[in-house]
Amino acid sequence: MARGVNKVILIGNLGADPEVRYMPSGGGVANVTIATTEGWKDKQTGEQQEKTEWHRVVFFGRLGEIAGEYLKKGSKVYIEGRLQTRKWQDKSGVDRYTTEIVANDLQMLDSRGGSAEFGQAGNAGKSQAAAPQSAPPAAPVPEAFDDDIPF
Repeated sequence: MARGVNKVILIGNLGADPEVRYMPSGGGVANVTIATTEGWKDKQTGEQQEKTEWHRVVFFGRLGEIAGEYLKKGSKVYIEGRLQTRKWQDKSGVDRYTTEIVANDLQMLDSRGGSAEFGQAGNAGKSQAAAPQSAPPAAPVPEAFDDDIPF
């Protein structure tokens, strides 16, 4: 019997440039927020509706270094990873919780000359030829993300 599945797949746009830090061991850690937008037509009014959802994503190791080097605000990306909730304390000592996606796969969908894929081991995967696409403008990052959450 399977224990369960914890898998997240996102295609969206970065809301800001990646924040890159380095662990004492030297490994990179990059944090980004990714916006995913869905649209639909309201059945009652016939008006086009749109909703943007924001996701916190963290990349570790070589994948974090690659994200910091090649991604920028507005970049369109494909991410695979898992959900993880971590506990931390704010400046006043109150326990807080943050749920984020720990990425193990990254594919840049609008990079120059096509798309490139990077996996968990951090090795460049196969480069797939694709027509360059201009990314739609990313929605502004909500104020809820402007807090003092340590990454």
